[in-house]
Amino acid sequence: MIEWATIQEEGLLAPTMAKDFPNLPVVKAEGLFYFGADGKKYLDFTSGIATENTGHRHPKVIKAIKDQVDHLVHGPIGIINYESITLLAKKLKAVLPEPLDCFFFGNSGAEAIEGAVKLARHVTKRPYIVSFLGGFHGRTMGALSLTTSKSKYRKNLPVGANMTYQLPYAQITETPEGFSHDEYWSAHVEKDFERLFNHQVSPDEVAAVILEPVLGEGGYVIPPKAWLQKIREICNQHGILLIFDEVQTGFGRTGDWFAANRFGVTPDIMAIAKGIASGLPLSATVASRALMEQWTIGSHSTTFGGNPVACAAACATLDVLREEGLVENAKILGDYALKKLIDLKEKHPVIGNVRGIGLMLGIEVIHPDTGEANGEGLMKILEKCLDKGVIFYLSGNKGEVIRMMPPLNVDKEHLDFGLALLDEAITEYELEYSGGE
Repeated sequence: MIEWATIQEEGLLAPTMAKDFPNLPVVKAEGLFYFGADGKKYLDFTSGIATENTGHRHPKVIKAIKDQVDHLVHGPIGIINYESITLLAKKLKAVLPEPLDCFFFGNSGAEAIEGAVKLARHVTKRPYIVSFLGGFHGRTMGALSLTTSKSKYRKNLPVGANMTYQLPYAQITETPEGFSHDEYWSAHVEKDFERLFNHQVSPDEVAAVILEPVLGEGGYVIPPKAWLQKIREICNQHGILLIFDEVQTGFGRTGDWFAANRFGVTPDIMAIAKGIASGLPLSATVASRALMEQWTIGSHSTTFGGNPVACAAACATLDVLREEGLVENAKILGDYALKKLIDLKEKHPVIGNVRGIGLMLGIEVIHPDTGEANGEGLMKILEKCLDKGVIFYLSGNKGEVIRMMPPLNVDKEHLDFGLALLDEAITEYELEYSGGE
């Protein structure tokens, strides 16, 4: 058996992925914890990047996987049909906002985005897509043309072929005097679209507007409800389809089944993945039956999408989320964690803005003397957290936002424990930053 430590040294794994933080050799995972090859136990506040919402190896999910493997491992759905995919579609319909009731299953978030964009262009017969700065929609070439969270993802890749346009995402700013919060952001995004339509692209050539209802990779930015609602109005006005990328926000992460519910805005098409199957590769492009029926038969297909084992895991995942009240738990403990983080902000000058919706929490790390983003400091804090036994992750354009996304079955005791370790790590970093004074 190859030693973990030698895999990277021998060049067996591509460096573009193998060095991602924390690159921790792990032998097992259970519940809220990873068990390292170093013999240590690590509290996981990443959930496999918001994927294992039910925690690691939930027994009901594992049982569903084992039972399915005893009967059928592979489809493909284009040739045969099977119970787990049919049951999953029914279960998803019950938790998605109406009229989103028809599914094309894939394997990854990027595939769900590709399907959403293909569907929108096919139905509208329009060429262009509008996305938002800071958004992350995947690294396949079509999805990459919409991704702007970091320019390095697009470097040396002529993506988009001038088929996409980007607008500013709502930023965290104070409302100017004389405006209500809702009035300001509604007018703000209306002006952004007006400039776009007047100077760059006619609205009757735009197939879809795509956005993350909460930025993920872009720094856990939570937009005003009025901003999203105005985008919905603009799309309706011009016959433009609205796509929500709920790959990271879905399946209870924001304190509701989907962020669309929390903001009271229903898209025409939704891309879902990550938390859908507790760690198994599965995704879906979702729309109404009326919209899906306009997609020419055979113009989109898959070999592995909607795999029977992944679908069985997803069915069990949805059952666990409902039966154990994990969606409501995310809302309650998310509010609790946000208050704790606000207290930490008051204590630590290196913490800038903190924000959260459900168990999707962002902590900005800044240079206290300038207020500028401090990605280098963030990495030092994350390393200290790792040494103490808790894993956080990073986000933001400059890697300046700590991303906190624990499993949705986390309890208050473990939340407090993880945040206490974060507090210790930041305190140690601040002492080093100030020269120990």
